[in-house]
Amino acid sequence: MKRLIILLVFLSITFVAFDITKHENKENPTIDIQKQGQECCQEIRDTIKKGETLYHIFKRYELNLAELLALKEASANVHRLGRLCPGQPYKIIIDDTSRISEFHYWIDDDNILNITRTDDGFCAEKKKVEYEKRILYVSGRIEDNLMSSVGVERENIVMAYQLSDIFAWDIDFTTDLRRGDVYRVVVEGLYHKGEFRKYGEILSAEFINDGQTYRAYRFEHGGKADYYDEEGESLRRSFLKAPLSFRGISSGFSHRRFHPVLKIYRPHLGVDYVAPSGTPVSAIGDGRVTFAGYKGGNGNLVIIRHPNGYRTYYGHLLKIEKGIRN
Repeated sequence: MKRLIILLVFLSITFVAFDITKHENKENPTIDIQKQGQECCQEIRDTIKKGETLYHIFKRYELNLAELLALKEASANVHRLGRLCPGQPYKIIIDDTSRISEFHYWIDDDNILNITRTDDGFCAEKKKVEYEKRILYVSGRIEDNLMSSVGVERENIVMAYQLSDIFAWDIDFTTDLRRGDVYRVVVEGLYHKGEFRKYGEILSAEFINDGQTYRAYRFEHGGKADYYDEEGESLRRSFLKAPLSFRGISSGFSHRRFHPVLKIYRPHLGVDYVAPSGTPVSAIGDGRVTFAGYKGGNGNLVIIRHPNGYRTYYGHLLKIEKGIRN
Protein backbone atom coordinates (compact mmCIF):
# COMPACT_ATOMS: atom_id res chain seq x y z
CA MET A 1 0.00 0.00 0.00
CA LYS A 2 1.68 3.18 -1.19
CA ARG A 3 1.27 6.27 0.94
CA LEU A 4 0.14 9.23 -1.17
CA ILE A 5 0.25 11.87 1.54
CA ILE A 6 1.98 11.99 4.89
CA LEU A 7 0.90 12.69 8.47
CA LEU A 8 -0.64 10.71 11.27
CA VAL A 9 -4.18 9.70 11.99
CA PHE A 10 -4.54 8.10 15.39
CA LEU A 11 -6.40 4.83 15.63
CA SER A 12 -8.67 4.35 18.57
CA ILE A 13 -8.28 0.92 20.10
CA THR A 14 -8.32 0.48 23.85
CA PHE A 15 -5.52 -1.83 24.95
CA VAL A 16 -6.47 -3.73 28.10
CA ALA A 17 -3.89 -6.43 28.61
CA PHE A 18 -0.42 -4.95 28.44
CA ASP A 19 2.19 -6.37 30.76
CA ILE A 20 4.72 -3.71 29.76
CA THR A 21 5.64 -0.56 31.69
CA LYS A 22 7.68 2.32 30.38
CA HIS A 23 11.09 2.68 31.94
CA GLU A 24 11.85 6.21 30.72
CA ASN A 25 10.76 9.02 33.02
CA LYS A 26 9.32 11.58 30.61
CA GLU A 27 8.15 14.07 33.23
CA ASN A 28 11.13 14.62 35.52
CA PRO A 29 14.85 14.23 34.92
CA THR A 30 16.84 11.66 36.83
CA ILE A 31 20.15 12.73 38.34
CA ASP A 32 22.28 9.99 39.88
CA ILE A 33 25.59 10.16 41.70
CA GLN A 34 27.56 7.00 41.04
CA LYS A 35 30.98 5.83 42.15
CA GLN A 36 33.12 4.07 39.57
CA GLY A 37 36.34 2.79 41.12
CA GLN A 38 37.86 5.74 42.96
CA GLU A 39 36.08 8.30 40.79
CA CYS A 40 32.69 9.87 41.35
CA CYS A 41 30.46 10.83 38.43
CA GLN A 42 27.10 12.49 37.99
CA GLU A 43 24.58 11.05 35.53
CA ILE A 44 21.71 13.06 34.06
CA ARG A 45 18.93 11.15 32.27
CA ASP A 46 15.91 12.81 30.67
CA THR A 47 13.99 13.18 27.40
CA ILE A 48 13.97 16.09 24.96
CA LYS A 49 11.07 18.48 25.56
CA LYS A 50 9.17 20.23 22.78
CA GLY A 51 11.17 23.21 21.53
CA GLU A 52 14.15 22.29 23.68
CA THR A 53 17.72 22.59 22.41
CA LEU A 54 21.03 21.41 23.78
CA TYR A 55 21.69 25.00 24.85
CA HIS A 56 18.57 24.91 27.08
CA ILE A 57 19.74 21.64 28.63
CA PHE A 58 23.21 23.01 29.36
CA LYS A 59 21.75 26.17 30.94
CA ARG A 60 19.35 24.16 33.11
CA TYR A 61 22.09 21.98 34.57
CA GLU A 62 24.69 24.80 34.59
CA LEU A 63 27.06 22.91 32.30
CA ASN A 64 30.04 24.47 30.57
CA LEU A 65 28.87 26.08 27.32
CA ALA A 66 32.34 25.70 25.83
CA GLU A 67 31.84 21.93 26.01
CA LEU A 68 28.52 22.37 24.17
CA LEU A 69 30.40 23.82 21.21
CA ALA A 70 32.95 21.00 21.42
CA LEU A 71 30.17 18.37 21.39
CA LYS A 72 28.52 19.97 18.35
CA GLU A 73 31.83 20.17 16.51
CA ALA A 74 32.69 16.53 17.26
CA SER A 75 29.32 15.25 16.01
CA ALA A 76 28.96 17.57 13.00
CA ASN A 77 29.79 14.84 10.46
CA VAL A 78 27.90 12.11 12.34
CA HIS A 79 24.63 13.72 13.46
CA ARG A 80 23.87 17.42 13.85
CA LEU A 81 22.98 18.19 17.45
CA GLY A 82 20.86 21.11 16.27
CA ARG A 83 18.20 18.52 15.36
CA LEU A 84 16.79 17.12 18.61
CA CYS A 85 13.44 15.35 18.47
CA PRO A 86 10.95 15.78 21.35
CA GLY A 87 10.46 12.62 23.39
CA GLN A 88 13.88 11.14 22.59
CA PRO A 89 15.97 10.08 25.63
CA TYR A 90 19.43 11.40 26.37
CA LYS A 91 22.06 10.80 29.03
CA ILE A 92 24.94 13.03 30.18
CA ILE A 93 27.74 11.70 32.40
CA ILE A 94 29.82 14.28 34.26
CA ASP A 95 33.14 13.35 35.90
CA ASP A 96 34.45 14.44 39.29
CA THR A 97 36.00 17.57 37.77
CA SER A 98 32.56 18.76 36.49
CA ARG A 99 33.50 18.00 32.90
CA ILE A 100 31.32 16.03 30.50
CA SER A 101 32.80 12.59 29.95
CA GLU A 102 29.96 11.05 27.89
CA PHE A 103 26.85 12.19 26.02
CA HIS A 104 24.34 9.67 24.66
CA TYR A 105 21.28 10.57 22.56
CA TRP A 106 18.71 8.28 20.95
CA ILE A 107 18.48 9.62 17.38
CA ASP A 108 15.58 7.26 16.69
CA ASP A 109 14.45 3.78 17.67
CA ASP A 110 17.33 2.15 15.82
CA ASN A 111 20.31 4.53 16.23
CA ILE A 112 22.15 6.07 19.20
CA LEU A 113 24.64 8.94 19.08
CA ASN A 114 27.53 8.32 21.49
CA ILE A 115 30.02 11.11 22.24
CA THR A 116 32.91 10.33 24.59
CA ARG A 117 35.79 12.40 25.88
CA THR A 118 39.27 11.41 24.71
CA ASP A 119 42.74 12.86 25.29
CA ASP A 120 42.23 14.99 22.16
CA GLY A 121 38.71 16.22 22.91
CA PHE A 122 35.47 14.47 22.00
CA CYS A 123 34.84 11.55 19.64
CA ALA A 124 31.37 10.89 18.17
CA GLU A 125 29.90 7.75 16.62
CA LYS A 126 26.46 6.57 15.58
CA LYS A 127 25.75 3.02 16.69
CA LYS A 128 23.02 0.67 15.59
CA VAL A 129 20.85 -0.42 18.49
CA GLU A 130 21.15 -4.14 19.18
CA TYR A 131 17.79 -5.39 20.39
CA GLU A 132 16.94 -8.52 22.30
CA LYS A 133 13.76 -10.05 20.88
CA ARG A 134 11.13 -11.51 23.18
CA ILE A 135 7.79 -13.00 22.17
CA LEU A 136 4.89 -11.12 23.75
CA TYR A 137 1.16 -11.78 23.88
CA VAL A 138 -1.18 -8.78 23.68
CA SER A 139 -4.95 -8.86 23.72
CA GLY A 140 -7.65 -6.25 23.99
CA ARG A 141 -11.25 -5.29 23.44
CA ILE A 142 -12.60 -2.45 21.31
CA GLU A 143 -14.38 0.05 23.53
CA ASP A 144 -14.31 3.28 21.50
CA ASN A 145 -14.45 4.57 17.92
CA LEU A 146 -11.34 4.53 15.77
CA MET A 147 -10.92 8.31 15.59
CA SER A 148 -10.11 8.77 19.26
CA SER A 149 -6.60 8.29 20.56
CA VAL A 150 -5.09 4.93 21.33
CA GLY A 151 -3.01 6.53 24.10
CA VAL A 152 0.21 8.40 24.61
CA GLU A 153 2.53 5.45 23.97
CA ARG A 154 3.82 5.70 20.41
CA GLU A 155 4.72 1.99 20.20
CA ASN A 156 1.07 1.09 20.84
CA ILE A 157 -0.05 3.32 17.98
CA VAL A 158 2.51 1.75 15.63
CA MET A 159 1.37 -1.76 16.53
CA ALA A 160 -2.28 -0.72 16.03
CA TYR A 161 -1.38 0.47 12.52
CA GLN A 162 0.34 -2.85 11.83
CA LEU A 163 -2.71 -4.76 13.02
CA SER A 164 -5.09 -2.68 10.89
CA ASP A 165 -2.83 -3.09 7.84
CA ILE A 166 -2.83 -6.89 8.22
CA PHE A 167 -6.64 -7.15 8.18
CA ALA A 168 -7.27 -4.12 5.93
CA TRP A 169 -8.60 -6.32 3.09
CA ASP A 170 -11.30 -7.82 5.32
CA ILE A 171 -12.12 -5.15 7.90
CA ASP A 172 -12.70 -1.44 7.51
CA PHE A 173 -11.25 -0.26 10.82
CA THR A 174 -13.30 2.93 10.71
CA THR A 175 -16.81 1.68 9.96
CA ASP A 176 -16.83 -2.09 10.60
CA LEU A 177 -15.69 -2.19 14.22
CA ARG A 178 -18.17 -2.88 17.00
CA ARG A 179 -17.91 -2.33 20.74
CA GLY A 180 -16.78 -5.63 22.23
CA ASP A 181 -14.70 -6.75 19.23
CA VAL A 182 -11.64 -8.66 20.44
CA TYR A 183 -8.09 -8.92 19.16
CA ARG A 184 -5.23 -11.20 20.19
CA VAL A 185 -1.69 -10.64 18.96
CA VAL A 186 1.60 -12.54 19.20
CA VAL A 187 4.27 -9.92 18.56
CA GLU A 188 8.00 -9.38 18.93
CA GLY A 189 9.00 -7.21 21.86
CA LEU A 190 12.29 -5.42 21.30
CA TYR A 191 14.36 -4.83 24.45
CA HIS A 192 17.55 -2.86 24.97
CA LYS A 193 19.58 -3.57 28.11
CA GLY A 194 16.57 -5.25 29.64
CA GLU A 195 14.20 -2.35 28.95
CA PHE A 196 11.25 -2.58 26.55
CA ARG A 197 11.67 -0.14 23.66
CA LYS A 198 9.12 -1.00 20.98
CA TYR A 199 7.21 -3.74 19.19
CA GLY A 200 8.68 -5.57 16.23
CA GLU A 201 6.86 -7.75 13.72
CA ILE A 202 3.43 -9.17 14.45
CA LEU A 203 3.89 -12.96 14.17
CA SER A 204 0.23 -13.95 14.34
CA ALA A 205 -3.05 -12.23 15.09
CA GLU A 206 -6.71 -12.96 15.63
CA PHE A 207 -9.46 -10.39 15.28
CA ILE A 208 -13.10 -11.08 16.14
CA ASN A 209 -15.19 -8.46 14.38
CA ASP A 210 -18.98 -8.45 14.83
CA GLY A 211 -18.89 -12.15 15.68
CA GLN A 212 -16.69 -13.20 12.74
CA THR A 213 -13.17 -14.41 13.42
CA TYR A 214 -10.21 -13.47 11.22
CA ARG A 215 -6.73 -14.96 11.71
CA ALA A 216 -3.35 -14.06 10.26
CA TYR A 217 0.05 -15.78 10.35
CA ARG A 218 3.30 -14.20 9.23
CA PHE A 219 5.37 -16.28 6.81
CA GLU A 220 8.67 -15.32 5.20
CA HIS A 221 9.97 -16.84 1.98
CA GLY A 222 12.76 -15.67 -0.27
CA GLY A 223 13.40 -12.62 1.87
CA LYS A 224 9.79 -11.43 1.58
CA ALA A 225 7.19 -11.70 4.33
CA ASP A 226 3.41 -11.59 4.16
CA TYR A 227 0.36 -12.74 6.12
CA TYR A 228 -1.80 -15.79 5.45
CA ASP A 229 -4.86 -17.45 6.94
CA GLU A 230 -4.92 -20.92 8.51
CA GLU A 231 -5.44 -22.48 5.06
CA GLY A 232 -2.31 -20.82 3.69
CA GLU A 233 -4.25 -18.33 1.57
CA SER A 234 -2.88 -14.79 1.33
CA LEU A 235 -4.91 -12.15 3.16
CA ARG A 236 -4.35 -9.74 0.29
CA ARG A 237 -7.38 -9.17 -1.92
CA SER A 238 -7.84 -7.14 -5.09
CA PHE A 239 -9.00 -4.09 -3.14
CA LEU A 240 -8.79 -2.73 0.40
CA LYS A 241 -12.04 -2.09 2.28
CA ALA A 242 -11.21 1.66 2.44
CA PRO A 243 -8.35 3.89 1.24
CA LEU A 244 -8.02 5.86 4.49
CA SER A 245 -9.14 6.23 8.08
CA PHE A 246 -12.03 8.66 8.05
CA ARG A 247 -14.62 10.18 10.37
CA GLY A 248 -17.57 9.82 8.06
CA ILE A 249 -18.90 10.02 4.53
CA SER A 250 -20.13 13.43 3.38
CA SER A 251 -21.34 12.33 -0.06
CA GLY A 252 -21.93 8.82 -1.30
CA PHE A 253 -22.00 7.36 -4.80
CA SER A 254 -25.11 8.61 -6.61
CA HIS A 255 -26.45 9.18 -10.11
CA ARG A 256 -28.49 12.16 -8.87
CA ARG A 257 -26.94 14.24 -6.09
CA PHE A 258 -27.82 17.85 -5.27
CA HIS A 259 -24.60 19.78 -5.86
CA PRO A 260 -23.83 21.97 -2.79
CA VAL A 261 -22.27 24.76 -4.90
CA LEU A 262 -24.04 24.65 -8.27
CA LYS A 263 -27.44 23.97 -6.61
CA ILE A 264 -28.45 21.46 -9.30
CA TYR A 265 -28.84 17.70 -9.43
CA ARG A 266 -26.02 15.86 -11.20
CA PRO A 267 -24.22 12.49 -10.92
CA HIS A 268 -21.65 12.03 -8.13
CA LEU A 269 -19.74 8.94 -9.18
CA GLY A 270 -17.55 8.65 -6.12
CA VAL A 271 -17.45 8.68 -2.34
CA ASP A 272 -16.37 11.76 -0.35
CA TYR A 273 -14.74 10.97 2.99
CA VAL A 274 -14.56 13.37 5.93
CA ALA A 275 -11.06 13.24 7.41
CA PRO A 276 -8.59 15.64 9.05
CA SER A 277 -6.21 17.52 6.79
CA GLY A 278 -3.06 15.44 6.35
CA THR A 279 -4.72 12.03 6.67
CA PRO A 280 -2.64 9.37 4.84
CA VAL A 281 -4.31 7.91 1.75
CA SER A 282 -3.46 4.42 0.44
CA ALA A 283 -4.00 2.90 -2.96
CA ILE A 284 -6.70 0.29 -2.38
CA GLY A 285 -4.85 -2.21 -4.60
CA ASP A 286 -1.80 -2.79 -6.75
CA GLY A 287 -1.70 -0.92 -10.04
CA ARG A 288 0.03 1.65 -12.24
CA VAL A 289 -0.26 5.42 -11.79
CA THR A 290 -1.69 6.97 -14.96
CA PHE A 291 -2.10 10.52 -13.65
CA ALA A 292 -0.72 12.49 -10.69
CA GLY A 293 -1.23 16.23 -10.48
CA TYR A 294 -3.80 19.01 -10.33
CA LYS A 295 -7.01 18.50 -12.32
CA GLY A 296 -9.95 20.92 -12.20
CA GLY A 297 -12.59 20.30 -9.56
CA ASN A 298 -10.73 17.22 -8.32
CA GLY A 299 -7.84 19.33 -7.04
CA ASN A 300 -4.74 17.23 -6.46
CA LEU A 301 -5.62 13.94 -8.11
CA VAL A 302 -4.03 10.50 -8.50
CA ILE A 303 -5.46 7.93 -10.93
CA ILE A 304 -4.41 4.27 -10.73
CA ARG A 305 -5.12 1.57 -13.32
CA HIS A 306 -5.42 -1.90 -11.79
CA PRO A 307 -4.61 -5.25 -13.50
CA ASN A 308 -8.26 -6.34 -13.44
CA GLY A 309 -9.32 -3.41 -15.63
CA TYR A 310 -10.58 -1.12 -12.87
CA ARG A 311 -9.43 2.44 -12.31
CA THR A 312 -9.47 4.22 -8.96
CA TYR A 313 -9.39 7.99 -8.48
CA TYR A 314 -8.05 9.79 -5.37
CA GLY A 315 -8.97 13.46 -5.39
CA HIS A 316 -8.97 16.55 -3.15
CA LEU A 317 -5.59 15.56 -1.73
CA LEU A 318 -3.67 18.01 0.43
CA LYS A 319 -0.53 17.04 -1.47
CA ILE A 320 0.94 14.19 -3.47
CA GLU A 321 4.03 12.52 -2.10
CA LYS A 322 7.28 12.85 -4.04
CA GLY A 323 7.86 9.94 -6.40
CA ILE A 324 4.15 9.45 -7.21
CA ARG A 325 4.08 10.14 -10.94
CA ASN A 326 2.94 8.64 -14.24
